[in-house]
Amino acid sequence: MAVVRIAIAAQGLQISQSAADNPPARLPRTFPTPTNLNVLPKDLTGQQVHDIMEQWDADLGVQCSACHIEEPNNVISGAPPRPLFADDSKEMKEVARHMYTMTKEINSNYIAKVEGSGKRVTCGTCHRGHVGPKPFTVQPPGGPPPIQIPPN
Repeated sequence: MAVVRIAIAAQGLQISQSAADNPPARLPRTFPTPTNLNVLPKDLTGQQVHDIMEQWDADLGVQCSACHIEEPNNVISGAPPRPLFADDSKEMKEVARHMYTMTKEINSNYIAKVEGSGKRVTCGTCHRGHVGPKPFTVQPPGGPPPIQIPPN
């Protein structure tokens, strides 16, 4: 009887171990076809725009709500309201468009012309995870860094 119990327990362990090793497959996320693209290429897919936005979020230390209002009538089972991506009512969205245009111009008009450069300017080049980039100061040799007072 003890042998049967051990065999049953071992079989249960194998089943639970297998379930832990193979979690249920997640359904692939789909992203709607983008609309209202004013500066990004109009032929981007929803997935491509989503990937760009995730990079900008990381580069600036923000979330979607920094540029997009929430659509209160578009909620999926207990999740927060989904952003209304096509809406232009937040000023930060227009700022993002200007900054994108600026980095695109820097990359094509300057960086691309530097032989062997290879590194493109991104939002993270200056912002480094902050909405407002911190001012650059030259570090004095051998001493502590200077105290930086944020601009008003």
